Amino acid sequence: MVKNVSAEPFIDEVTISVAAGDGGAGCTHFRREAYVPRGGPDGGDGGRGGDIVLRATTHLNTLNPFRRRRTIAAENGRPGAKQRQTGKSGESLLIEVPIGTMVIDDETGLLVADLDAHGAEAVVATGGDGGRGNWQFKSSRNRAPRKSTPGHPGDQKVLRLELRLLADVALIGMPNAGKSSLIRSLTSARPKIGDYPFTTLVPNLGVVDDGRGDGFVIADIPGLIEGASTGAGLGHTFLRHVARSHVLVHVIDVATGDPDAVAHTHELILTELERSPVEIESPVAIIALNKSDLLEPEQHDKLRSDIASRYGIDTVLTSAATNAGIDDLKGILADHVSRVHVPTRDDSDLPSAAERIWDSA
Repeated sequence: MVKNVSAEPFIDEVTISVAAGDGGAGCTHFRREAYVPRGGPDGGDGGRGGDIVLRATTHLNTLNPFRRRRTIAAENGRPGAKQRQTGKSGESLLIEVPIGTMVIDDETGLLVADLDAHGAEAVVATGGDGGRGNWQFKSSRNRAPRKSTPGHPGDQKVLRLELRLLADVALIGMPNAGKSSLIRSLTSARPKIGDYPFTTLVPNLGVVDDGRGDGFVIADIPGLIEGASTGAGLGHTFLRHVARSHVLVHVIDVATGDPDAVAHTHELILTELERSPVEIESPVAIIALNKSDLLEPEQHDKLRSDIASRYGIDTVLTSAATNAGIDDLKGILADHVSRVHVPTRDDSDLPSAAERIWDSA
């Protein structure tokens, strides 16, 4: 059964401070042993500070764990000791984040890492090297050096974590277009559904069984409104979550039966996507004319052919209430996903659709 993302607080952007461990100081020490003539310097080097490492995992679906943990620090290295003993290195700190987390340097705005696969890791702050003990400075001219060096400081950074969903297909559309009902019909996901706008406030994910094997992940994205590209409504939060989908499904309420009204809604969706400050990677878009059960049967073919001819893309009539067109939509989506999805590594390393959705059982 698929876990609904909205079952827990959904946080998709957070700023954290990370501090890698400082290196331990080098030691200044001289041998003092009985029966050992000419004792000399034997102070050891300091240990290295621990790193801060982020790892993508299927076990998380939001950045909620960082809500109360905004400062993260790794362990410092220990000082060196006598007998040329190197200090113990500080423990590196491994922090798990959801798949799809982008790590951005908050000061420079540069991308530090894009953790887009299960198990992907990135060292986001490097621990400092340990200082040198005085035995390192012994030479023919200086047989009793009293010099040692302090450890180097570890990296300290302010990072912005942004979660971008890794769904193959994203359902987008105006509030109350029926996206949540549609994802219920396509998958086993059970999002909240109501007869009022903005029922969906956080993304819902589900796995579509296409009958061909692995299936694919589909996301129901919170409702788009005019001005989203400039921050209206859920604004950039909405647009960020459609950025990596292979296929966008423009879900449009056709209860009025008016082709011009449908075209106007579609144009609004296109405008907001074109103006988006977030780069949208999807190469494919299709139109789902939803709530077709509210039309007279003789209106179906005319409306579908009218919209399809205007835009020249796949257009299908759907109804979550009667399941009309659901199988057709599944087939079209499966075809498009199979064409555009190019594996980046061996199939043995790729997570299944259920694993990509986080916490599927």
